[in-house]
Formats: sequence, structure tokens, C-alpha cells
Amino acid sequence: MTQKDQIDSQGFAIINNVYNENEINTLISLIDDTTQNNPENRTFRKSQDLFAIRQFHNEIPETLPFIFNQKLLDIIKTNFGENYFITKSIYFDKPEKSNWFVAYHQDLTISVNKKIEVENFENWTVKQNQFAVQPPAAILENNFTIRIHIDKTTKDNGALKVINNSHSKGILRIEKLDFGKEKETICEVQKGGIMIMKPLLFHASNKTTNNERRRVIHIEFSKQELPEGLEWSEKMVLQN
Repeated sequence: MTQKDQIDSQGFAIINNVYNENEINTLISLIDDTTQNNPENRTFRKSQDLFAIRQFHNEIPETLPFIFNQKLLDIIKTNFGENYFITKSIYFDKPEKSNWFVAYHQDLTISVNKKIEVENFENWTVKQNQFAVQPPAAILENNFTIRIHIDKTTKDNGALKVINNSHSKGILRIEKLDFGKEKETICEVQKGGIMIMKPLLFHASNKTTNNERRRVIHIEFSKQELPEGLEWSEKMVLQN
């Protein structure tokens, strides 16, 4: 089964050895420099269980040449084709003693530039002056997410759990899933590896139990234009 076949049929794929040690160390250095020099930045979220940077590609654009190395560009082109752009990015740092966990859910919202009434765009929210909305399922079905693992991620430090093929069921309430009949996979990823997933794939994350840090760069992609004056608020076109 090819990576593309696995993404289409299961909703996710794990690919290790996308980044070498030097590339990972460079990313860590660039992130650390920014966070230490701008501790009060409004896009930073900090607690004892989680540190996060929203709009990561805008906040630390210096990382982009290292994130989009030739290996990643080839993976995107082989599995999805061309003309994709970034629509959202978040950096997650789950500390060694984190009790942070996330229950099973689908990623149902996108970030847009303003709130306007558009058919089938619903459940509007606003956070830190950024609008989010749930678009029609067709938009979500054609998008994808890449999670870049800066640390080794295992079941003991919060690796994602997914319900295989759940992305094929459309937008669904979790109660509608019969867990007795579904296959669950724990997505362990090596340092320097990536996980690709579809937004409608049900996924969750457990608490950390092994005192090992987990840092991930989460990037969402689309190639679809939005209707009636809506724009992706974090859109960035990839430079090949």
C-alpha cells in the first residue's frame, strides 16, 4: 500500500526520517530564540501543561526553509499534487510532566479573515481577534494536516490516537461511533518524522506518563478558494 493509498483509506500515514538531526536542531534554536525574546506575544499560550504558538508560520517565518525541505515538498506533491498553501499552523510543546489531554474529536474549523453570512458556514467563534468557522464538509474532506515531530513521540508522552478510516464517515458526533467495532491506532513517530492526517479523522491524545517532552509543529493545508469574499486568514503559498 502506498502512502497515498493509506491516507485515502485510513485517514493518516506516518513517515519517519523526513528531517535530519541538524534540521531539527535548527528548528529548535529558531523557536527558542523567538519565545525567549518575546515572552508576552499574544499568539503564545502558556500553562504548566502546554506551551503553544498560534500562527506559527507568521510568527517564526525563519523556520519555513527548514520545514519545507525537499523531502517534505516531494511528499506533499506525491500524495496530494500541487497548488496547496498553508491555512493554519500551531506549535505545541507538551512538557515532561504535562497532564494535558485531548478527547476524541474531528478538526472542524478553519481560520478566516472576517465574519460574514455565507451559506453552510456555521458555528462562528473568535479568539485573539481571529475568526474561526465550520465550513461545508467538502472543504474539510479535501484538506490535510502535517504534524512535524521534533521529539520522539510514543504512547507514553501523548502520541495521537486515531480511529482508522473515521474520516470517511463525514462530520459526525462522537456518540455515533461504535468503539467496539472501530480500529484504534496509536501513532508513534520518531524524532524528525511526520504524521499526515485528514481533518475529519477522529483523534485524541493522552496525558504524559514517562516524563518526556513532546514538541510538534502542526500545519494545515488547502488548495481551495473560499466563497463570497471569505479569505483564509493565515494563507501562505508554498515556495518550491
